[in-house]
Amino acid sequence: MKYILASASPRRQQLLALVLDGSFEIQVSDADEKTALSDPAELVQELAKRKARAVAKGQEDAVIFGADTVVALEGQTLGKPKDRQQAKAMLERLSGKTHTVYTGIALLHTKSGHMLCEADSTQVTFAPMRPEEIEAYLDTGEYADKAGAYGIQGGAAKHIEKIDGCYFNVMGLPVHRTYELLKKLMGESDGAL
Repeated sequence: MKYILASASPRRQQLLALVLDGSFEIQVSDADEKTALSDPAELVQELAKRKARAVAKGQEDAVIFGADTVVALEGQTLGKPKDRQQAKAMLERLSGKTHTVYTGIALLHTKSGHMLCEADSTQVTFAPMRPEEIEAYLDTGEYADKAGAYGIQGGAAKHIEKIDGCYFNVMGLPVHRTYELLKKLMGESDGAL
């Protein structure tokens, strides 16, 4: 049996290596990410499932890991910014406020057809950011391809006052929860880690 991460994210690759000791393949999902779902926990779970299913095609005995992350603030979901201007607007909104980061994790065992899916959430509080601090962060380019236009593990860290929940969830994959889900899936699939 093999393990496959349905993501090109270097952060997810790094975090899944903590769960699997580095023994997995990477296949980027081409799943349709358009959805009318507005609840962030439901949204990330649905997209994680789609990504896992898209990569599972043609795999006889594999566990596929699908994941999706969004930032939710004041009833609105913030995904990845399209450009610097959209990233700036997101950071201005996050400045001085607490938001919630949701990550959905879907694990699909292709041989048995079993799939488990959960969502994790973490509260993140940003300190107020001055306009020049936002511009300096944007100059790093770190905002690209990140939900909410920031990465907690990079230059944005100095603007984060506190978190409540799993740090790794904010990076894109809650490590402990993923490990527990994998143990549960393999138990249901009569497999062993």
